[in-house]
Amino acid sequence: MDCRPDCGACCIAPSITSPIPGMPQGKPAGVPCVQLSPDRRCLIFGRPERPSCCSGLGPSLEMCGTSRTEALLWLTRLEAATAP
Repeated sequence: MDCRPDCGACCIAPSITSPIPGMPQGKPAGVPCVQLSPDRRCLIFGRPERPSCCSGLGPSLEMCGTSRTEALLWLTRLEAATAP
């Protein structure tokens, strides 16, 4: 499965605790990553400075569903279920 165009759900819904270029403390859940382009693509995709939690995440039918809204809901629920 490929990433859905104009989605970016995985760059918005989850929190990221590792440093991201432009966000040295990571990012809170629900906040778009500063590396998310206006067309909702990762600006550091495939680059070494991309956090490993991001590079290890790949699109799947379970996570992405059939729409951006479904992906945001699934990832938001996962974030809540795994919060400390």
